[in-house]
Amino acid sequence: MSKRESPVKQSVALIAGPTASGKSDLAVNLAIGLQDQGRRAVVINADSAQVYSDLRILSARPSADDMRGIEHRLFGTWDGATACSAADWAAAAKREISLLHAENAVPILVGGTGLYMRTLLDGIAPVPEIDPEVRAVVRNMTAGELYAALGVEDAERASVLDAADVQRLSRALEVVRSTGHPLSHWQQQMEGGIADEIDLHPLVLLPDRDWLYERCDRRFSLMMEQGALGEVEALLARSLDASLPVMRAIGVPEIASHLKGELALDEAIAAGQQATRNYAKRQYTWFRRQPPENWPRCESENYTWSTHFARLLRY
Repeated sequence: MSKRESPVKQSVALIAGPTASGKSDLAVNLAIGLQDQGRRAVVINADSAQVYSDLRILSARPSADDMRGIEHRLFGTWDGATACSAADWAAAAKREISLLHAENAVPILVGGTGLYMRTLLDGIAPVPEIDPEVRAVVRNMTAGELYAALGVEDAERASVLDAADVQRLSRALEVVRSTGHPLSHWQQQMEGGIADEIDLHPLVLLPDRDWLYERCDRRFSLMMEQGALGEVEALLARSLDASLPVMRAIGVPEIASHLKGELALDEAIAAGQQATRNYAKRQYTWFRRQPPENWPRCESENYTWSTHFARLLRY
């Protein structure tokens, strides 16, 4: 039997949490801390809105000042006309991580899209192509119809989904109808994840909810001052398919309603703030429950980042 030592796993930092929780600033602080030790670090986006070039303002994409000289990748990489799936993002992130490791740099994943992170780390369920006729029928069903049908055809999946979550209900129902197996069957065969190949240093930010929601409201107001109206106006001028992720991003439907004369400006702002808080609440719940129990959770807005990443900083 060979006595060769196993190759040393290279480090990847991961900073996750709901929108407006301070992830981007923390990622830059960590990168600067590593840089001060003579180690190069690069921030990699793991947020499903910040991947789109069309959403610089409404996705709160870091500005050059925010980046403070630290290289950032996969921010604004996709045009809004092309949907970026979790699989698309994971493939791109794997390439970036591999390139950075080859250069002895530390990748720092940062974002609030749990599905992106799960796909990268755990892999993809090998679900066959969905029958177009099945997809067409499912995508025309209401939330109530989807939830009722899924309760019959895949009760296990229905029991863990929100009755109003049209996207996930649709996906689960089209999978079971098209393949004859529930989504859980395919998820047990996950492939392509990198979790076992890297030394992961994760941290989940879960600050006080009232503090978080106040930041959500303040940030949306600031986005309006910075030109969010013009950003959505430019999107509408492209006549993109309304079902594309970029057209459903937080703030876009609300501002679009104002631009179409359906909402007064103050109503659109209030609706955008509410949508942001609702999104933050869903993210908060997901990141509290879904990541592995051994992932550290930081439940205060006041923290010493170097303490949480002490092991990474000791390398």
